[in-house]
Amino acid sequence: MSKITVDPVTRIEGHLKIEVVVEKGVVKDAYSSGMMFRGIELILRGRDPRDAQRYTQRICGVCPTSHSIAAALNLDSAFGLADKIPDNGRIVRNLILGAAHIADHILHFYHLAALDYVDVTKVAKYDGNDPALNSVKRFIERGELAPFVPRYEGDYRLSDKMNIEATAHYVKALEMRRKAQEMLTIFGGKMPHNMAVVPGGVTEIVTVDKIASFLWRLNELREFIDNVYIPDVLAVAEAYSDYFEIGTGCGNLLSYGLWDLEGNNPDYTKRKRLIKQGTVSMDLKVGSLDPNKIAEYVKYSWYADSSTGKHPTQGVTDPQYGKKGAYSWVKAPRYDGKVYEVGPLAGIAVTYASGEPAVKNLVDSVLSKFKASPKALFSVLGRHAARALITKYVADSMPEWLLQLKPGEPAYIDYQIPDQALGMGLTDAARGALGHWVEIKDKKIANYQCVVPSTWNMSPRDDRDQPGPVEQALIGTKIKDEKNPFEIGRIVRSFDPCLACAIHLIRPKGEIVGTFRTG
Repeated sequence: MSKITVDPVTRIEGHLKIEVVVEKGVVKDAYSSGMMFRGIELILRGRDPRDAQRYTQRICGVCPTSHSIAAALNLDSAFGLADKIPDNGRIVRNLILGAAHIADHILHFYHLAALDYVDVTKVAKYDGNDPALNSVKRFIERGELAPFVPRYEGDYRLSDKMNIEATAHYVKALEMRRKAQEMLTIFGGKMPHNMAVVPGGVTEIVTVDKIASFLWRLNELREFIDNVYIPDVLAVAEAYSDYFEIGTGCGNLLSYGLWDLEGNNPDYTKRKRLIKQGTVSMDLKVGSLDPNKIAEYVKYSWYADSSTGKHPTQGVTDPQYGKKGAYSWVKAPRYDGKVYEVGPLAGIAVTYASGEPAVKNLVDSVLSKFKASPKALFSVLGRHAARALITKYVADSMPEWLLQLKPGEPAYIDYQIPDQALGMGLTDAARGALGHWVEIKDKKIANYQCVVPSTWNMSPRDDRDQPGPVEQALIGTKIKDEKNPFEIGRIVRSFDPCLACAIHLIRPKGEIVGTFRTG
């Protein structure tokens, strides 16, 4: 029996440590550790509720837009505005969030995950005229592989031609991500940390020029998604088809839903959304969403035991580093006492199982290509495919939203801050279910809690000793070479971890971080 420690896991957002216990080449146990503390909830106490809109975006520079939407929905709820947002405000929020998701998913596949499957050294054989590829070739010839290293070596299965094409697409994806960010700023003002999304709607004035500018970039992105992104995902899936059976995880999926198609229902759990809210298991049985069933546990987290088992409305952020038996700054959220995975896979699976025709056609087309059943979605490749499909689904939906905008009409409604109130904001970030909860007293924040996607997915064991989603996905994995455990990186990165969201502040000066091994 041996132990493999990957600390830090590279090509993710934030600092994550993964430890696995291997016996006879198989992972028998796994531990996911968030190695920094997030203190945003403590910073917000006593502040104007509207500060949450700005401060929570600083949790993460990759997905601040999702936090802006969750915070706005949260404050809409607390201020009694949830069913009063003008249609222009609702639609512009959707467009801003849609642009953010497109940028995030392109980033994840090409710049974070693809290097697990693409051998960029094959560009040394390139003899064409592409300036980007020739630049990469010169770096390789000089032995300078950054930013394509550090990486694990071996098990690269794509043809030389596909490796070269995928590397060119890596470079092209940088441009496409920039265009998605530009698209976001047309209505959001800037990126990161947009200024337009606020309680009551958005501050942006809708004009024909802005609609046209947004649509021009969107059309270019749709072409990239259809002709580059999705074909590349399918090419990787074809070469690594065994990863449809690797990294299954807990088998339970949770989605809060995403992109409001109506604004007249104050209950976010029942509001009509492009991506449906609910739960789904491997038998594709859909369950309704009940936020009251959410609780966070801290038996193995560096927080005081008195904060365990609480719903986010009663959540407590009471750090206790060094607590016996604990191994992570990440709490362990559970739904109805069970372990749930969140993310684009959950959103696609819930929507697919709900019978949405467009999503069923997209998913079935991929499954039929590989002669696979829907259970294959619960896997490393299933997560990558779900991201690509959700990117296409929202990109194809956005032109209609643009046509629904009404230049000159309001996108915002004024309000008064209540003396006392409770609020809840639920949406899905690019990495999955994102919830914000607020308690207001004397017009100030008395308590604020964020339960973010990677808190769900990267969670440690809970009070019942149930491993978290990524821990369960690792357990049972066959490790071909313990000195080169590429399987670990592929499984973990399929979840698109964002530890900047799950944990946030640096450790005390002078503390030993741990033993480092890149992967």
